[in-house]
Amino acid sequence: MSQGYPTAAQKEALRLICDHGPLNADQLGGRLIAARRLSTYPGFAPAIARVAAALTWRLHAQGFITEAAPARSWTMTAQGRGLIACGGDLG
Repeated sequence: MSQGYPTAAQKEALRLICDHGPLNADQLGGRLIAARRLSTYPGFAPAIARVAAALTWRLHAQGFITEAAPARSWTMTAQGRGLIACGGDLG
């Protein structure tokens, strides 16, 4: 969160988990990469993947996601769903 408000990256990660159900950090990283234009910078995809791991840790610490089956996957909490108005029982 930035000054009490979720960052755009946090909201995007929550939206991806909401839309696709439980994701592990690698799957989230892949979806974050796919959501962006391709870059000619060779370090682009690995940097986004590292951000995904940090995002999951931070979102978990803030109570927006929780660990789910299969192991090391993440799903939304009620608080996370409320933050981005995620309906349904997915993630």
